[in-house]
Amino acid sequence: MNITRENIDTLNAVIKLDISKEDYGDKVEKILTDYRKTANIPGFRKGHVPMGMVKKQYGKAVLIDEVNKLIQDALSKYLVEEKLDVLGNPLPKAQDDLDWNSDSFSFEFELGLAPNFDVKLTSKKPLKHYKIIADKKMIDDQVKHLQKQYGKIIAKQEVSQDDEITGVFKNEEHDIENSTTITLDKIKGKANAKKFIGAKVADVITLKTKGLFNEDQDVINMLKVSDDAAKGLNVEVTFTVNEVNARELADLDQDLFDKFFGKDNVKSATELREKIKEDAEKQFVQQSDQKLLNDVTEFLVENTKFDLPSNFLQKWIQTAGDEELDENQAKEEYEKSEKSMRYQLIEGKLVTENNLQVNFDELKEFSKKMIIGQMAQFGQMNPSDKELDDIAARVLSNKEEVKRLSEQLTSQKLLTFYKEKANLKIKELPYDKFVKEVYGS
Repeated sequence: MNITRENIDTLNAVIKLDISKEDYGDKVEKILTDYRKTANIPGFRKGHVPMGMVKKQYGKAVLIDEVNKLIQDALSKYLVEEKLDVLGNPLPKAQDDLDWNSDSFSFEFELGLAPNFDVKLTSKKPLKHYKIIADKKMIDDQVKHLQKQYGKIIAKQEVSQDDEITGVFKNEEHDIENSTTITLDKIKGKANAKKFIGAKVADVITLKTKGLFNEDQDVINMLKVSDDAAKGLNVEVTFTVNEVNARELADLDQDLFDKFFGKDNVKSATELREKIKEDAEKQFVQQSDQKLLNDVTEFLVENTKFDLPSNFLQKWIQTAGDEELDENQAKEEYEKSEKSMRYQLIEGKLVTENNLQVNFDELKEFSKKMIIGQMAQFGQMNPSDKELDDIAARVLSNKEEVKRLSEQLTSQKLLTFYKEKANLKIKELPYDKFVKEVYGS
């Protein structure tokens, strides 16, 4: 077999494979000989079928199968030996004149080559790295929520501003009937809230669903309608008041601290507020880190310039999925995925050049930390080393889990790398202002 490569340009190449009978003849002959031993052909005893008849019936199929195996093995070996960094898979060039009655064959494959490029992580304008803080208002709200949660329930006959109102939303025409408990902070607009104030048990309040709740999700939760039905829902519903309760706030005493944080972990209102702040800001770190990852990713994709073998990749996309796409569909799919392809190449280069690869020992320790966290949620606080090793072994025997965990750990490594090397500027914001600045709401 002879393999040659022609580089069309820096991003495209063609591999040519010349195959002779010497490369496949013995293998084909052996398979056909084995077929002869077991072939069931009317008029002949098993094992006594003429070889010529076996070749006539099975020869071409066996030849094609063996040549295809030979091609795949040769291509894989060639790409490894030549250290070619390719995108997608080699694509066979169409051959209308292929003669399987010949002894020699030539095949050509198109290659899409990965581009050469440099990654510069530093930017002229610093990227924002948010430090999200729990401000006084948030802590006050959390303390009040805690006091309400463990406070005394007092039944009432008439609704006031801070009461919990239990009742039934109903609209027979649209099959809405749901019993729920609401508070007026869920209700959007003073006019809607005013309809509840002063309402008594057994009163029926008529409301319009459009603009009724502050959050869109509340439409789904409070009315028990589907996501699709909730979108743009504009109907009249009734709310029958069945129960009105006020919450007498629990005292900020040791009993309350123990109920929420465990015995003697918090011993004063000051410690309570410090603990709430600490726990909240630990959670905020995840959001801040994810925002940083997203921003650095966007920066790298926008500022790392290189060409891709776009025509090749569109051809490859046509045949890569379960169903073959036409040219327009492949072009559309390529345009959708181009950004992701670019970042994968950038990330791969960063990982390789900065030794950020994930090894098995790191993956095992990472998986054990994840397991400890999950077990803690179910009250299993101190698992033994053997338990952890056994569970980790089961997790890491699953290829999909290994892939998922590897991606998570790689993201962590990249995040640490970005924090060390990127041009970042810390911006401190309370959570509500962070949400407004980042998400616009």
